[in-house]
Amino acid sequence: MAEYICLFNKDTLIIKPPKKSPLFLRTIVLLFAMVCSVYICTICLKQISTVTKIKFQNIQVIERPSPDSSIITQLEAQIPALHFPKPETFSRGECAQNPVRFFAILSMQRSGSGWFETLLNSHINISSNGEIFSVMDRRKNISTIIQTLEKVYNLDWFTSASKNECSAAVGFKWMLNQGLIEHHKEIVEYFNHRGVSAIFLFRRNLLRRMVSVLANSYDRYAKLLNGTHKSHVHSQEEAASLSSYKPIINSTSLISDLKEVEMAAVKALDYFSSTRHMVLYYEDLVTNHTKLKDVQEFLGLPLMELTSRQVKIHKGSLSDFVKNWDDVNKTLNGTEYESFLCADY
Repeated sequence: MAEYICLFNKDTLIIKPPKKSPLFLRTIVLLFAMVCSVYICTICLKQISTVTKIKFQNIQVIERPSPDSSIITQLEAQIPALHFPKPETFSRGECAQNPVRFFAILSMQRSGSGWFETLLNSHINISSNGEIFSVMDRRKNISTIIQTLEKVYNLDWFTSASKNECSAAVGFKWMLNQGLIEHHKEIVEYFNHRGVSAIFLFRRNLLRRMVSVLANSYDRYAKLLNGTHKSHVHSQEEAASLSSYKPIINSTSLISDLKEVEMAAVKALDYFSSTRHMVLYYEDLVTNHTKLKDVQEFLGLPLMELTSRQVKIHKGSLSDFVKNWDDVNKTLNGTEYESFLCADY
């Protein structure tokens, strides 16, 4: 301490305050700067966190909108369900990993379903097994119907159309009056659960259908082709023989009969509206071959040219095939069914 003390004179002692160390001052300044830095960083981080949170929320709103259920339903409806059946009666072998689509042709008698089915079966990957519910025992109740359906879609149903191992689409044709409407609730539930696609096939000209129904019913007993009944033919000669019969149409109940058939189709479409389905008309298939492309795309299959050996039976003006044409013409003229009198293809 002697260096901080100086004598001013003999009687006076002056003590000088010690000089502060530069290292100490620098330490104080550094600590103050660190505290300030920490405070400033804390404030900045809070602001950045708030902005980031706001931006993140904004991104969520823009890039993840609430899904539109109707759009999702439409997209799903465009894609057929894929299945990998394991039949009990044979092994699919190397085709076991090939997916299979399920379908059913829903139609009415004499609406072109037989011809349409031969077109489908000309595709190398399609197996359509005919009118399986024409047999009463298979449709006597919903249990036998489901058992039959399971057998078909498990590939254990054998017909001449069955392609078995490597089928990519399997189905059959089902008439509306073969238990389909009677058990429509359970069948719709089954179709939706199992992913079965429905193909509706109707005729626009219901008068032509009526002529075909009456002529076919007559031939069941008359058997015009050498004592054999045929619902479908493969030559012009056979077609000419069958079309030689001219049915008499009940003109008194004609309009109500046409209305009844029309409403049956409307009812079926309403009942099966929740299923994956498409609607075809016989007249469109005859005049517009791109419709067959639409069917193949609907089933999710590779496109092929589809062919059939079947020949149309009643070809030409309807007046040539109805015995009481004048009565029919008079009844329908001026009504909503007047267009049925004209040739439409």
